[in-house]
Amino acid sequence: MKINGKYILISISAIGLFSSCNTLEKAATHGFNSGYYKLKSENKSSKNVYLDVTDDQMNVYQHNKRQVDQKQFLTIPLKASDSLIFNQMVFKKQSLDFDLSSILFKYRPSTFGLPAQLTTDLNIALYTGWRHDSYQLITKKDPLGKSYYKINNRGYDYGVFAGPGTTLVSPFTTRNNRSDEYNGKIIQGGIAGFVELSMASFGFAVGYDFLLSQDRKIWIYNNKPWVGFVVGIALN
Repeated sequence: MKINGKYILISISAIGLFSSCNTLEKAATHGFNSGYYKLKSENKSSKNVYLDVTDDQMNVYQHNKRQVDQKQFLTIPLKASDSLIFNQMVFKKQSLDFDLSSILFKYRPSTFGLPAQLTTDLNIALYTGWRHDSYQLITKKDPLGKSYYKINNRGYDYGVFAGPGTTLVSPFTTRNNRSDEYNGKIIQGGIAGFVELSMASFGFAVGYDFLLSQDRKIWIYNNKPWVGFVVGIALN
């Protein structure tokens, strides 16, 4: 199998993600922007709030049915300070998610009495799903003893994906109906679920491949289900 293209795609994605500290910081708080949230703090019931997020602070406003109360009731500084007075807080939201994803490997079950296969062919797909995020605001101390807030992002989403890819067409995958081998083009699609951590987005997918060449009639995996490990890069 030819998998060099796969590693090139992964390397480019990694370089783009970690090329600067600013990008790294954004990855750690993916999607934590101004907008509507549910606020849960210690020993208090959940509140509907609107956050106005800047580099220096977060202004928190209560709202009811998307009507924001212009009277600000809480300001949370994001810079280091001698002391912080706020308790642990969790902000939650739900949203549509759009990702550029790739299935790193696919497990193809045994078929026609042939062994199961683990493949790593080049592929890419557009993913859309319903995302659930939780942003936990906790206090930390720097080496000078000053306090600051750290935002931990945890979340998950589930949805559908579709996109192009390649696959090996060979004597094995055609039950010896072809004497040579080549990388055929496919269209893949299915469902996937992601776990969203501070520095990664990964999950599992169940999908089907449709071979675009005429050999689809003899390719043993055409429209057969597979299970894969998937990673995603957020587009929104």
